[in-house]
Parts: sequence; C-alpha cells; structure tokens
Amino acid sequence: MSTAEIIKELPKLSEADRRATREVLLGIANEDPEVALCNQTALEGAMMLEQMESEDAGDKIPVKSGSRILGWQPRSGPRCF
Repeated sequence: MSTAEIIKELPKLSEADRRATREVLLGIANEDPEVALCNQTALEGAMMLEQMESEDAGDKIPVKSGSRILGWQPRSGPRCF
C-alpha cells in the first residue's frame, strides 16, 4: 500500500483508530533521539507557559480538558501557600 493510499484511508477511521494510529506514529518518531529531544523541549516549554499563565491568573484555577487549558474559573475555598 502506498503512502497516498494510506493517507486517503485515514479520514475513514474512527476517532479511536486515528488516536491509536497517531500514538504508533509518535512512538516511531520518538525512536529518533533528535525528535524525542525536540518533543521533550516543546513539552517543557508548554509546561512553563502553563505555570506562568497559572501565576498570572492569581485567584483563578485552570479549567482543563486533558492537558489543555480551556479557560479559568474563580478559586473556591481558601488559598494555600
């Protein structure tokens, strides 16, 4: 099967099958040390940005879906330092 044929079939997959395919492709890509380093660096940058946004939010906490921040909501209860 050619690359073009594989790509043509991807939209026909269920979301679960696309997710599984993505995980396999990412796993293969991460076998390359340069790709793994790039992914790790991007993850660390995203985590740093999330921390900075959290600090800027003050009395608000993030509303998340998985690892994504969808918005901010007021913190309920006392703040712990």
